[in-house]
Amino acid sequence: MKVTMTVNGKSMSGEAEGRTLLSSFLREELGLTGTHVGCDTSQCGACTVHVDGRQVKACTMFAAEAEGTDVTTIEGMANADGSLNTIQQAFQDYHGLQCGFCTPGMVMAASSLLEQNPKPSETEIREHLHGNICRCTGYHNIVKAIMAASGQDVPAVAAE
Repeated sequence: MKVTMTVNGKSMSGEAEGRTLLSSFLREELGLTGTHVGCDTSQCGACTVHVDGRQVKACTMFAAEAEGTDVTTIEGMANADGSLNTIQQAFQDYHGLQCGFCTPGMVMAASSLLEQNPKPSETEIREHLHGNICRCTGYHNIVKAIMAASGQDVPAVAAE
C-alpha cells in the first residue's frame, strides 16, 4: 500500500506492507537512517520520533498508522541553516553521547520534554528518559546536556 505523511516538513510517500513498522519505513523506504532500531520491542527508545507532536517509539507503530500525520525525525531537528539546534549543541558541548547509537532517540525525547516542561529538574529529566536506554554514558552527561539546553545552570549531577 502507498503511505503518505509529512516528514520533517516535506510530503513523502512510499510503499509499505501492512506489517511494516514506522521505524523500518522511515529507514528503508524514505532513507532517513537517523532513526535507529535497537530492539524492535519498545525497550530502548533509539527509534523515538515525533508524530503529530507526540513522542513515539517508531517500532511500536505501523507505517500505515502514520498515514497523513506530521512526523519529525532527528534529521528534522537541525536549524534551518543546517546548524545544530540548541539540544543537539548541548549534547555536543556536554558530551551527552559516546557511541551515538541512542543519541537520536535521546534528542527527540529531550525535545519532547522541553516542549512540555521548559525548565525540568534533574529528577524530571531522569523520569522522562526512563524509556530510553544508553549503555555508554551513565546518563549524567545526557542530563547535564538537557539542563543546559533548557537554559538552566548545570550542577554537578549526582551519580545514581
